Amino acid sequence: VWGKTASKIYGPTAGVDFMDNQLRFSLLCQAALVAPRVLNLNSSKYFSGPYGEEVVFIANDWHTALLPCYLKAIYKPKGIYKTAKVAFCIHNIAYQGRFAFADFALL
Repeated sequence: VWGKTASKIYGPTAGVDFMDNQLRFSLLCQAALVAPRVLNLNSSKYFSGPYGEEVVFIANDWHTALLPCYLKAIYKPKGIYKTAKVAFCIHNIAYQGRFAFADFALL
């Protein structure tokens, strides 16, 4: 992303990742799983409130690859998101988000 602020979302410069991207995108996945249950995402004159658990999560590339893992390992065993589905899309296999095993605890 090189908008008016010249900010980057993946790293400080093109082709360079932030050193904590594994943590950043782990938090993104965790937030995406919490959002439908707590945020007012569906507001109309007929309904207002959290979207609920009847959802389809669309995960794109390695950045959101932990979402289905968290869904299966954390939420479904607790009876949360029982019928939720995930569509996982890979549009650029060259970027795989590989990190050192020592960073596993950050996830």
